[in-house]
Amino acid sequence: MLELSQGSLIRRGDEAYEQVRLDAVWNERKPARHPDVIVLAENEQDVVAAVRLARREGLNIGIRSGGHSWVGNGVRDGGMLLDLSRLQEISVDPVARTAAVQPAAKGPALVEAVEPHGLFFPTGHAPTVGIGGFILGGGYGWNSRRLGPACLSIEAIDVVLADGTLVHATDASHPELLWAARGSGPGFFGVVTRFHLRLHERPRRILRTVHSYPLELRDEVLAWAYDTLESLSPAVEFSAKVGWGAGGLPPGGHSAPGPPRKTVSITATAFSETGDNLLAPLEDAPFRDRAVRAVVAQDTTMAELYDAADRLTPAGMRWALDGIWADGPVERILAAAGPLFDSIPDTTSHVLWMLWGHHPERADACWSSQAQVYLSPNAGWTDPAEDLAHERWAHGELAAIQHLSKGLQFSDNNLADRFDHGLSPSNAARLEEIRAAYDPDGLFRTYMTAGESTTAYAAAAPARTH
Repeated sequence: MLELSQGSLIRRGDEAYEQVRLDAVWNERKPARHPDVIVLAENEQDVVAAVRLARREGLNIGIRSGGHSWVGNGVRDGGMLLDLSRLQEISVDPVARTAAVQPAAKGPALVEAVEPHGLFFPTGHAPTVGIGGFILGGGYGWNSRRLGPACLSIEAIDVVLADGTLVHATDASHPELLWAARGSGPGFFGVVTRFHLRLHERPRRILRTVHSYPLELRDEVLAWAYDTLESLSPAVEFSAKVGWGAGGLPPGGHSAPGPPRKTVSITATAFSETGDNLLAPLEDAPFRDRAVRAVVAQDTTMAELYDAADRLTPAGMRWALDGIWADGPVERILAAAGPLFDSIPDTTSHVLWMLWGHHPERADACWSSQAQVYLSPNAGWTDPAEDLAHERWAHGELAAIQHLSKGLQFSDNNLADRFDHGLSPSNAARLEEIRAAYDPDGLFRTYMTAGESTTAYAAAAPARTH
Protein backbone atom coordinates (compact mmCIF):
# COMPACT_ATOMS: atom_id res chain seq x y z
CA MET A 1 0.00 0.00 0.00
CA LEU A 2 1.34 3.43 -0.95
CA GLU A 3 2.00 5.41 2.25
CA LEU A 4 1.71 9.13 2.86
CA SER A 5 4.80 11.11 3.85
CA GLN A 6 5.29 11.35 7.59
CA GLY A 7 3.28 14.18 9.12
CA SER A 8 1.25 14.90 5.99
CA LEU A 9 -2.00 13.40 7.35
CA ILE A 10 -3.90 15.56 9.84
CA ARG A 11 -7.25 14.57 11.26
CA ARG A 12 -9.80 16.82 12.90
CA GLY A 13 -8.96 16.97 16.58
CA ASP A 14 -5.20 16.80 16.03
CA GLU A 15 -3.24 19.67 17.54
CA ALA A 16 -2.10 21.01 14.17
CA TYR A 17 -5.52 20.79 12.51
CA GLU A 18 -7.02 24.24 13.12
CA GLN A 19 -3.97 26.23 12.06
CA VAL A 20 -3.58 24.16 8.90
CA ARG A 21 -7.28 24.64 8.13
CA LEU A 22 -7.00 28.41 8.54
CA ASP A 23 -3.79 28.58 6.52
CA ALA A 24 -5.56 26.90 3.62
CA VAL A 25 -7.47 30.12 2.88
CA TRP A 26 -5.61 33.24 1.72
CA ASN A 27 -8.56 35.50 2.56
CA GLU A 28 -8.57 36.73 6.17
CA ARG A 29 -12.21 35.76 6.15
CA LYS A 30 -12.06 32.03 6.85
CA PRO A 31 -15.03 29.83 5.93
CA ALA A 32 -16.85 28.02 8.74
CA ARG A 33 -16.25 24.68 7.06
CA HIS A 34 -14.31 21.79 8.63
CA PRO A 35 -12.90 18.84 6.70
CA ASP A 36 -12.54 15.58 8.59
CA VAL A 37 -9.06 15.02 7.20
CA ILE A 38 -6.37 17.29 5.76
CA VAL A 39 -3.47 15.96 3.68
CA LEU A 40 -0.49 18.27 3.12
CA ALA A 41 0.99 16.61 0.05
CA GLU A 42 4.78 16.70 -0.24
CA ASN A 43 4.93 15.09 -3.70
CA GLU A 44 2.91 13.32 -6.37
CA GLN A 45 3.08 10.03 -4.48
CA ASP A 46 1.31 11.69 -1.56
CA VAL A 47 -1.46 12.81 -3.89
CA VAL A 48 -1.96 9.27 -5.16
CA ALA A 49 -1.92 7.92 -1.60
CA ALA A 50 -4.39 10.58 -0.45
CA VAL A 51 -6.88 9.79 -3.20
CA ARG A 52 -6.66 6.08 -2.42
CA LEU A 53 -7.13 6.81 1.29
CA ALA A 54 -10.20 8.89 0.54
CA ARG A 55 -11.67 6.05 -1.50
CA ARG A 56 -11.08 3.55 1.31
CA GLU A 57 -12.61 5.80 3.97
CA GLY A 58 -15.47 7.14 1.85
CA LEU A 59 -14.25 10.76 1.95
CA ASN A 60 -15.14 13.32 -0.69
CA ILE A 61 -12.11 15.37 -1.74
CA GLY A 62 -11.76 19.15 -1.89
CA ILE A 63 -8.56 20.47 -3.47
CA ARG A 64 -6.45 23.49 -2.66
CA SER A 65 -3.79 24.48 -5.19
CA GLY A 66 -2.03 27.78 -4.51
CA GLY A 67 -4.44 29.02 -1.87
CA HIS A 68 -5.65 32.37 -3.26
CA SER A 69 -9.30 31.27 -3.59
CA TRP A 70 -11.43 34.07 -2.18
CA VAL A 71 -13.99 31.63 -0.78
CA GLY A 72 -11.71 28.70 0.09
CA ASN A 73 -13.39 26.40 -2.41
CA GLY A 74 -11.32 23.38 -1.38
CA VAL A 75 -12.20 23.73 2.31
CA ARG A 76 -15.53 21.94 2.71
CA ASP A 77 -17.43 20.37 5.60
CA GLY A 78 -16.49 16.74 6.12
CA GLY A 79 -14.40 14.68 3.75
CA MET A 80 -10.78 15.46 2.87
CA LEU A 81 -8.97 18.67 2.09
CA LEU A 82 -6.09 17.75 -0.22
CA ASP A 83 -3.66 20.66 0.13
CA LEU A 84 -1.18 20.95 -2.74
CA SER A 85 0.47 24.16 -1.56
CA ARG A 86 3.91 22.51 -1.23
CA LEU A 87 3.95 21.40 -4.88
CA GLN A 88 5.82 24.32 -6.45
CA GLU A 89 8.34 22.82 -8.87
CA ILE A 90 8.98 24.48 -12.24
CA SER A 91 11.12 23.10 -15.06
CA VAL A 92 11.63 24.82 -18.42
CA ASP A 93 12.50 23.32 -21.80
CA PRO A 94 13.62 26.38 -23.79
CA VAL A 95 14.07 24.39 -27.01
CA ALA A 96 10.52 23.01 -26.95
CA ARG A 97 9.30 26.33 -25.46
CA THR A 98 7.39 24.51 -22.73
CA ALA A 99 7.33 24.48 -18.94
CA ALA A 100 6.25 21.77 -16.52
CA VAL A 101 4.68 23.53 -13.55
CA GLN A 102 3.23 22.17 -10.33
CA PRO A 103 -0.10 23.66 -9.14
CA ALA A 104 1.14 25.77 -6.22
CA ALA A 105 3.81 27.61 -8.23
CA LYS A 106 3.12 31.34 -8.29
CA GLY A 107 3.20 33.69 -11.24
CA PRO A 108 6.40 35.57 -10.33
CA ALA A 109 8.31 32.29 -9.98
CA LEU A 110 7.15 31.11 -13.41
CA VAL A 111 7.97 34.44 -15.08
CA GLU A 112 11.42 34.42 -13.44
CA ALA A 113 12.06 30.87 -14.66
CA VAL A 114 11.14 31.50 -18.30
CA GLU A 115 12.37 35.08 -18.76
CA PRO A 116 16.10 34.24 -19.23
CA HIS A 117 15.08 32.12 -22.22
CA GLY A 118 13.21 34.99 -23.88
CA LEU A 119 9.87 33.42 -23.03
CA PHE A 120 6.65 34.49 -21.32
CA PHE A 121 3.45 33.06 -19.85
CA PRO A 122 0.16 34.89 -19.06
CA THR A 123 0.19 34.38 -15.30
CA GLY A 124 -2.41 35.63 -12.84
CA HIS A 125 -2.38 39.33 -12.06
CA ALA A 126 -1.69 39.11 -8.32
CA PRO A 127 1.67 37.61 -7.27
CA THR A 128 -0.01 35.35 -4.70
CA VAL A 129 -2.12 33.46 -7.27
CA GLY A 130 -1.16 29.81 -7.70
CA ILE A 131 -1.14 28.29 -11.18
CA GLY A 132 -3.53 25.43 -10.36
CA GLY A 133 -6.81 27.16 -9.58
CA PHE A 134 -5.99 30.07 -11.88
CA ILE A 135 -5.45 28.02 -15.01
CA LEU A 136 -8.19 25.44 -14.44
CA GLY A 137 -10.67 28.31 -14.09
CA GLY A 138 -9.70 29.82 -17.44
CA GLY A 139 -6.81 32.02 -16.46
CA TYR A 140 -7.34 35.67 -17.37
CA GLY A 141 -3.78 36.90 -16.86
CA TRP A 142 -1.18 39.36 -18.06
CA ASN A 143 -1.29 39.73 -21.86
CA SER A 144 -4.25 37.34 -22.13
CA ARG A 145 -6.06 39.57 -24.63
CA ARG A 146 -3.36 38.64 -27.13
CA LEU A 147 -2.32 35.19 -25.91
CA GLY A 148 -5.74 34.01 -24.77
CA PRO A 149 -6.76 32.67 -21.37
CA ALA A 150 -3.93 30.69 -19.81
CA CYS A 151 -5.92 27.45 -20.03
CA LEU A 152 -5.57 27.50 -23.82
CA SER A 153 -1.80 27.08 -23.37
CA ILE A 154 -2.15 23.74 -21.56
CA GLU A 155 -0.52 21.04 -23.69
CA ALA A 156 -0.75 18.17 -21.20
CA ILE A 157 -1.43 17.45 -17.54
CA ASP A 158 -0.27 14.90 -15.00
CA VAL A 159 -3.44 14.07 -13.09
CA VAL A 160 -4.53 11.66 -10.38
CA LEU A 161 -7.95 10.26 -11.28
CA ALA A 162 -10.74 9.09 -8.98
CA ASP A 163 -9.52 5.48 -9.20
CA GLY A 164 -6.18 6.53 -7.70
CA THR A 165 -4.12 6.26 -10.89
CA LEU A 166 -1.65 8.92 -12.03
CA VAL A 167 -1.82 9.50 -15.78
CA HIS A 168 -0.08 11.80 -18.23
CA ALA A 169 -2.97 13.16 -20.28
CA THR A 170 -2.60 14.75 -23.71
CA ASP A 171 -5.06 15.67 -26.42
CA ALA A 172 -4.16 12.39 -28.11
CA SER A 173 -4.38 10.07 -25.09
CA HIS A 174 -7.14 11.69 -23.00
CA PRO A 175 -8.84 14.42 -25.07
CA GLU A 176 -11.84 14.73 -22.73
CA LEU A 177 -9.59 15.30 -19.71
CA LEU A 178 -7.73 18.07 -21.53
CA TRP A 179 -10.99 19.60 -22.71
CA ALA A 180 -12.26 19.74 -19.11
CA ALA A 181 -8.96 21.00 -17.71
CA ARG A 182 -9.15 23.99 -20.02
CA GLY A 183 -11.68 26.03 -18.09
CA SER A 184 -13.92 23.95 -15.80
CA GLY A 185 -12.49 25.53 -12.65
CA PRO A 186 -13.62 23.96 -9.35
CA GLY A 187 -15.69 21.51 -11.40
CA PHE A 188 -12.61 19.56 -12.57
CA PHE A 189 -12.74 15.91 -11.49
CA GLY A 190 -9.14 15.02 -10.74
CA VAL A 191 -6.00 16.29 -9.02
CA VAL A 192 -3.56 17.92 -11.41
CA THR A 193 -0.05 17.49 -10.07
CA ARG A 194 1.73 19.10 -13.03
CA PHE A 195 0.73 21.32 -15.95
CA HIS A 196 2.72 21.11 -19.18
CA LEU A 197 2.43 24.56 -20.68
CA ARG A 198 3.20 26.10 -24.05
CA LEU A 199 5.29 29.24 -23.59
CA HIS A 200 5.21 32.42 -25.65
CA GLU A 201 7.67 35.01 -26.92
CA ARG A 202 8.64 37.53 -24.25
CA PRO A 203 7.50 41.08 -25.09
CA ARG A 204 10.33 43.45 -26.02
CA ARG A 205 8.90 46.17 -23.78
CA ILE A 206 6.09 46.61 -21.30
CA LEU A 207 4.60 50.11 -21.26
CA ARG A 208 1.93 51.44 -18.95
CA THR A 209 -0.41 54.44 -19.02
CA VAL A 210 -2.66 55.36 -16.09
CA HIS A 211 -5.08 58.31 -15.92
CA SER A 212 -7.22 59.21 -12.93
CA TYR A 213 -10.30 61.40 -13.37
CA PRO A 214 -12.84 63.08 -11.07
CA LEU A 215 -15.78 60.88 -10.14
CA GLU A 216 -18.25 63.11 -12.00
CA LEU A 217 -16.71 61.85 -15.26
CA ARG A 218 -17.34 58.21 -14.31
CA ASP A 219 -19.89 57.21 -16.94
CA GLU A 220 -18.23 59.22 -19.68
CA VAL A 221 -14.84 57.63 -18.98
CA LEU A 222 -16.22 54.09 -18.73
CA ALA A 223 -18.28 54.43 -21.91
CA TRP A 224 -15.30 55.87 -23.80
CA ALA A 225 -13.09 53.02 -22.57
CA TYR A 226 -15.68 50.47 -23.67
CA ASP A 227 -15.96 51.98 -27.14
CA THR A 228 -12.19 52.51 -27.51
CA LEU A 229 -11.26 48.88 -26.92
CA GLU A 230 -11.85 47.94 -30.56
CA SER A 231 -9.22 50.41 -31.70
CA LEU A 232 -6.54 49.07 -29.36
CA SER A 233 -4.14 46.29 -30.21
CA PRO A 234 -4.84 42.90 -28.52
CA ALA A 235 -1.41 43.41 -26.96
CA VAL A 236 -2.96 46.14 -24.79
CA GLU A 237 -4.65 45.18 -21.54
CA PHE A 238 -7.26 47.82 -20.72
CA SER A 239 -9.31 48.37 -17.57
CA ALA A 240 -10.81 50.98 -15.29
CA LYS A 241 -11.33 51.15 -11.55
CA VAL A 242 -13.96 53.12 -9.68
CA GLY A 243 -13.08 53.70 -6.06
CA TRP A 244 -10.99 55.76 -3.71
CA GLY A 245 -7.78 57.31 -4.97
CA ALA A 246 -5.93 56.04 -8.02
CA GLY A 247 -4.26 52.91 -6.69
CA GLY A 248 -2.15 50.68 -8.84
CA LEU A 249 0.01 53.36 -10.44
CA PRO A 250 3.60 52.39 -11.23
CA PRO A 251 6.38 54.55 -9.78
CA GLY A 252 6.82 57.96 -11.31
CA GLY A 253 3.22 59.13 -11.44
CA HIS A 254 2.14 62.57 -10.35
CA SER A 255 -1.05 63.60 -8.61
CA ALA A 256 -2.84 66.59 -7.27
CA PRO A 257 -2.36 67.13 -3.52
CA GLY A 258 -5.16 66.62 -1.05
CA PRO A 259 -7.03 63.91 0.86
CA PRO A 260 -8.19 60.66 -0.79
CA ARG A 261 -11.33 60.94 -2.91
CA LYS A 262 -13.37 58.71 -5.14
CA THR A 263 -12.11 58.69 -8.70
CA VAL A 264 -12.34 56.70 -11.90
CA SER A 265 -8.97 55.50 -13.16
CA ILE A 266 -8.14 53.93 -16.51
CA THR A 267 -5.09 51.72 -16.92
CA ALA A 268 -3.61 50.35 -20.14
CA THR A 269 -0.62 48.02 -20.28
CA ALA A 270 1.03 47.32 -23.62
CA PHE A 271 3.08 44.17 -24.11
CA SER A 272 4.94 45.47 -27.12
CA GLU A 273 6.59 43.30 -29.76
CA THR A 274 7.36 46.17 -32.11
CA GLY A 275 8.33 49.06 -29.88
CA ASP A 276 5.44 51.11 -31.26
CA ASN A 277 3.47 53.24 -28.83
CA LEU A 278 0.32 51.15 -28.64
CA LEU A 279 -1.02 53.41 -25.87
CA ALA A 280 -1.21 56.63 -27.89
CA PRO A 281 -5.03 56.44 -28.31
CA LEU A 282 -5.46 57.07 -24.58
CA GLU A 283 -4.01 60.54 -24.99
CA ASP A 284 -6.80 61.38 -27.44
CA ALA A 285 -9.57 60.90 -24.87
CA PRO A 286 -11.94 63.90 -25.06
CA PHE A 287 -11.63 64.46 -21.30
CA ARG A 288 -7.82 64.00 -21.15
CA ASP A 289 -7.17 67.56 -19.91
CA ARG A 290 -9.26 66.85 -16.78
CA ALA A 291 -7.01 64.10 -15.44
CA VAL A 292 -5.97 64.68 -11.83
CA ARG A 293 -3.20 62.10 -12.03
CA ALA A 294 -1.32 60.62 -14.97
CA VAL A 295 1.49 58.32 -16.03
CA VAL A 296 1.98 58.17 -19.80
CA ALA A 297 3.55 55.25 -21.70
CA GLN A 298 6.06 54.55 -18.98
CA ASP A 299 8.35 51.54 -19.18
CA THR A 300 7.54 49.04 -16.48
CA THR A 301 8.40 45.50 -15.42
CA MET A 302 6.47 42.40 -14.46
CA ALA A 303 7.59 42.93 -10.85
CA GLU A 304 6.01 46.40 -10.88
CA LEU A 305 2.83 45.06 -12.45
CA TYR A 306 2.54 42.38 -9.78
CA ASP A 307 3.09 45.00 -7.09
CA ALA A 308 0.39 47.27 -8.52
CA ALA A 309 -2.11 44.40 -8.66
CA ASP A 310 -1.21 43.25 -5.17
CA ARG A 311 -1.94 46.71 -3.76
CA LEU A 312 -5.49 46.56 -5.15
CA THR A 313 -6.39 43.54 -2.99
CA PRO A 314 -3.73 43.25 -0.29
CA ALA A 315 -3.36 40.30 2.05
CA GLY A 316 -4.45 40.54 5.67
CA MET A 317 -7.97 41.78 4.92
CA ARG A 318 -11.43 40.29 4.60
CA TRP A 319 -12.55 40.08 0.97
CA ALA A 320 -15.72 39.37 -0.98
CA LEU A 321 -15.69 39.45 -4.79
CA ASP A 322 -18.14 38.88 -7.57
CA GLY A 323 -18.41 39.71 -11.25
CA ILE A 324 -20.31 39.37 -14.49
CA TRP A 325 -19.44 39.41 -18.15
CA ALA A 326 -21.63 41.87 -20.07
CA ASP A 327 -22.09 43.21 -23.58
CA GLY A 328 -23.49 46.55 -24.71
CA PRO A 329 -25.02 48.84 -25.49
CA VAL A 330 -22.74 50.34 -22.90
CA GLU A 331 -25.33 52.91 -21.79
CA ARG A 332 -27.58 50.03 -20.69
CA ILE A 333 -24.78 48.47 -18.63
CA LEU A 334 -23.89 51.78 -16.98
CA ALA A 335 -27.51 52.58 -16.13
CA ALA A 336 -28.03 49.16 -14.54
CA ALA A 337 -24.71 49.31 -12.67
CA GLY A 338 -25.28 52.81 -11.29
CA PRO A 339 -26.39 51.65 -7.82
CA LEU A 340 -23.32 49.39 -7.61
CA PHE A 341 -20.96 52.27 -8.38
CA ASP A 342 -22.84 54.69 -6.14
CA SER A 343 -22.67 52.42 -3.08
CA ILE A 344 -18.97 51.47 -2.96
CA PRO A 345 -18.64 51.11 0.81
CA ASP A 346 -15.22 52.38 1.90
CA THR A 347 -11.68 53.36 0.98
CA THR A 348 -10.55 49.80 0.18
CA SER A 349 -13.48 48.49 -1.83
CA HIS A 350 -13.74 49.24 -5.53
CA VAL A 351 -15.34 48.15 -8.79
CA LEU A 352 -13.27 46.94 -11.73
CA TRP A 353 -14.37 47.58 -15.32
CA MET A 354 -12.14 45.17 -17.23
CA LEU A 355 -12.27 45.46 -21.01
CA TRP A 356 -11.75 42.09 -22.66
CA GLY A 357 -13.51 41.99 -26.01
CA HIS A 358 -13.66 38.42 -27.24
CA HIS A 359 -11.05 35.70 -27.76
CA PRO A 360 -11.81 32.86 -30.18
CA GLU A 361 -13.17 29.82 -28.39
CA ARG A 362 -11.75 26.40 -29.20
CA ALA A 363 -13.37 23.01 -29.63
CA ASP A 364 -10.72 21.43 -27.38
CA ALA A 365 -11.55 23.66 -24.38
CA CYS A 366 -14.65 23.91 -22.22
CA TRP A 367 -13.81 27.56 -21.45
CA SER A 368 -16.76 29.46 -22.89
CA SER A 369 -17.91 32.47 -20.85
CA GLN A 370 -16.75 35.90 -21.97
CA ALA A 371 -18.04 39.24 -23.18
CA GLN A 372 -16.82 42.76 -23.94
CA VAL A 373 -16.50 43.85 -20.32
CA TYR A 374 -16.08 42.18 -16.95
CA LEU A 375 -17.79 44.14 -14.16
CA SER A 376 -16.40 43.12 -10.75
CA PRO A 377 -17.12 44.55 -7.28
CA ASN A 378 -14.27 43.99 -4.82
CA ALA A 379 -15.19 44.47 -1.15
CA GLY A 380 -12.33 44.69 1.34
CA TRP A 381 -12.68 45.31 5.08
CA THR A 382 -11.22 44.37 8.47
CA ASP A 383 -14.08 44.27 11.01
CA PRO A 384 -15.82 40.86 11.22
CA ALA A 385 -19.01 42.61 12.33
CA GLU A 386 -19.22 44.14 8.83
CA ASP A 387 -19.14 40.83 6.98
CA LEU A 388 -22.80 40.76 6.05
CA ALA A 389 -22.93 44.35 4.80
CA HIS A 390 -19.95 43.85 2.50
CA GLU A 391 -21.17 40.47 1.26
CA ARG A 392 -24.52 42.00 0.40
CA TRP A 393 -22.86 44.81 -1.53
CA ALA A 394 -20.56 42.52 -3.52
CA HIS A 395 -23.26 40.02 -4.49
CA GLY A 396 -26.57 41.83 -4.00
CA GLU A 397 -26.01 44.74 -6.36
CA LEU A 398 -24.97 42.35 -9.12
CA ALA A 399 -28.03 40.20 -8.50
CA ALA A 400 -30.11 43.24 -9.43
CA ILE A 401 -28.48 43.34 -12.88
CA GLN A 402 -28.32 39.58 -13.41
CA HIS A 403 -30.36 40.01 -16.60
CA LEU A 404 -27.28 41.53 -18.27
CA SER A 405 -24.92 38.71 -17.35
CA LYS A 406 -23.17 36.60 -19.99
CA GLY A 407 -21.55 34.50 -17.27
CA LEU A 408 -18.79 34.69 -14.69
CA GLN A 409 -15.12 33.99 -14.05
CA PHE A 410 -14.66 31.00 -11.77
CA SER A 411 -11.66 32.65 -10.09
CA ASP A 412 -13.73 35.50 -8.62
CA ASN A 413 -17.04 33.88 -7.81
CA ASN A 414 -18.83 31.64 -5.38
CA LEU A 415 -21.74 30.14 -7.27
CA ALA A 416 -23.48 29.68 -3.93
CA ASP A 417 -23.77 33.43 -3.38
CA ARG A 418 -25.21 34.48 -6.74
CA PHE A 419 -26.24 31.97 -9.34
CA ASP A 420 -24.56 32.39 -12.68
CA HIS A 421 -22.82 30.19 -15.22
CA GLY A 422 -19.13 29.85 -15.91
CA LEU A 423 -19.64 27.71 -19.00
CA SER A 424 -22.02 27.72 -21.93
CA PRO A 425 -25.04 25.44 -21.36
CA SER A 426 -23.82 22.91 -23.91
CA ASN A 427 -20.31 22.79 -22.44
CA ALA A 428 -21.69 22.52 -18.90
CA ALA A 429 -23.80 19.53 -19.97
CA ARG A 430 -20.84 17.89 -21.67
CA LEU A 431 -18.69 18.44 -18.59
CA GLU A 432 -21.16 16.51 -16.45
CA GLU A 433 -21.20 13.65 -18.95
CA ILE A 434 -17.41 13.41 -18.82
CA ARG A 435 -17.43 13.68 -15.02
CA ALA A 436 -19.82 10.74 -14.83
CA ALA A 437 -17.37 8.65 -16.84
CA TYR A 438 -14.21 9.61 -14.92
CA ASP A 439 -15.67 10.04 -11.42
CA PRO A 440 -18.90 7.98 -11.32
CA ASP A 441 -18.97 7.91 -7.51
CA GLY A 442 -18.52 11.67 -7.12
CA LEU A 443 -15.27 11.39 -5.17
CA PHE A 444 -14.17 14.92 -6.04
CA ARG A 445 -16.08 17.96 -4.84
CA THR A 446 -17.47 20.16 -7.54
CA TYR A 447 -18.98 23.65 -7.50
CA MET A 448 -20.13 25.02 -4.14
CA THR A 449 -23.78 24.84 -3.19
CA ALA A 450 -26.23 27.31 -1.64
CA GLY A 451 -25.59 25.75 1.76
CA GLU A 452 -21.96 26.87 1.51
CA SER A 453 -22.72 30.50 0.75
CA THR A 454 -20.40 32.94 2.51
CA THR A 455 -23.29 35.41 2.67
CA ALA A 456 -25.40 32.82 4.50
CA TYR A 457 -22.56 32.31 7.00
CA ALA A 458 -22.39 36.05 7.59
CA ALA A 459 -26.15 36.26 8.11
CA ALA A 460 -26.05 33.42 10.64
CA ALA A 461 -23.09 34.76 12.61
CA PRO A 462 -22.08 38.27 11.49
CA ALA A 463 -19.31 38.66 14.06
CA ARG A 464 -17.72 35.22 13.65
CA THR A 465 -14.09 35.38 12.54
CA HIS A 466 -13.73 31.71 11.56
